[in-house]
Amino acid sequence: MFKIQTLNNISEKGLELLPKDTYEISNDCANPDGILVRSAKMHGMEFPPSLKAVARAGAGVNNIPIDECSEKGIVVFNTPGANANGVKELVLTGLFLSSRKIVEGIQWTKSLKGKGDEVPKLVEKGKGEFAGPEILGKKLGVIGLGAIGVLVANAANALGMDVQGYDPYMSIDAAWGLSRDVHRAISLDSMLAECDYITIHVPLLDETKNMLNKEKFALMKKGVRILNFSRGELVNNTDLIEAIKAGIVASYVTDFPSDELIDVENIITIPHLGASTPESEDNCAVMAVEQLRNYLEHGNIKNSVNFPDCEMARTTNYRTVVAHRNIRNMVGQITTILAHADINIMDMMNKSKKDWAYTIIDSDKKVEEDIVAKIRAIDGVVSVRTL
Repeated sequence: MFKIQTLNNISEKGLELLPKDTYEISNDCANPDGILVRSAKMHGMEFPPSLKAVARAGAGVNNIPIDECSEKGIVVFNTPGANANGVKELVLTGLFLSSRKIVEGIQWTKSLKGKGDEVPKLVEKGKGEFAGPEILGKKLGVIGLGAIGVLVANAANALGMDVQGYDPYMSIDAAWGLSRDVHRAISLDSMLAECDYITIHVPLLDETKNMLNKEKFALMKKGVRILNFSRGELVNNTDLIEAIKAGIVASYVTDFPSDELIDVENIITIPHLGASTPESEDNCAVMAVEQLRNYLEHGNIKNSVNFPDCEMARTTNYRTVVAHRNIRNMVGQITTILAHADINIMDMMNKSKKDWAYTIIDSDKKVEEDIVAKIRAIDGVVSVRTL
């Protein structure tokens, strides 16, 4: 029986995938095998020795102490792409809002309350203040062609935009899904210089923080419209406001309000609604549960933020999985211990991700606890399980 602790309300569409005869689910169980979480802060939590994995129903993992989990051999999963369609639809909404001054027009219309029969005439007289260009035929630059970026690029292309994409680290899976009508930008700078609209879809890393700054704004066409539905810190707000005052940026739409951006002319702040759809919540929960269950039952890893993807079909009834540091001779030490115990390896996979690695071994017989203890004693090994 696996024990699963939920730190937030998790969609029933996900929880119902955990069979009641093998899984116990509660929000306060002791010694859980796995944790399902959305936004609950886990920094400072005490993790019991029983904990094997944390599955975040969402993409961001800032609420989880990743380094601490890695040191304890706890695999942390997230759900990239599960909310991609919800975000894509909001990006398209932002695209239109950035062009047509719809928000400003709605706010002005509210000021006409109480004008009675004069309203229609006032509307016709004042609507010219809120005119804006159509997107048809305009150039859109998409920075980052992951799950969301690809959907945005394809949708904008279908709406008749001339779409350029830039992503030096584009995955093969993403490439398969990208429309052949989306053009590949030669460089980020060349794309910024050519496009009428720019939308950013990259993770927040040290190298991407403030990636749109004074230097980049100087390259852009006057009147460019920028959409940011990834992370607020990707754009330098001080430089952005200066670019708006200078007339370089005509409109900035972001899903990440900050005090300095709120109520600034030509900036539209949306209260982080990208994944706020019931469909996204269901999709994230289903993916999180499926990944957690696959790991607990079969030792397979997919979409982990701290350990490598490592999936292998079972070839025997005896499987041993080892999480360890990515250092030399780890696999050799493990296999030597198994060989001395007269255990034959029928199939094996080893993958690494930066400082950490993971090994799956299918053997011809069960690896007993005394052998597990010897593997666990290897310097650099942080977790051993037999399945």
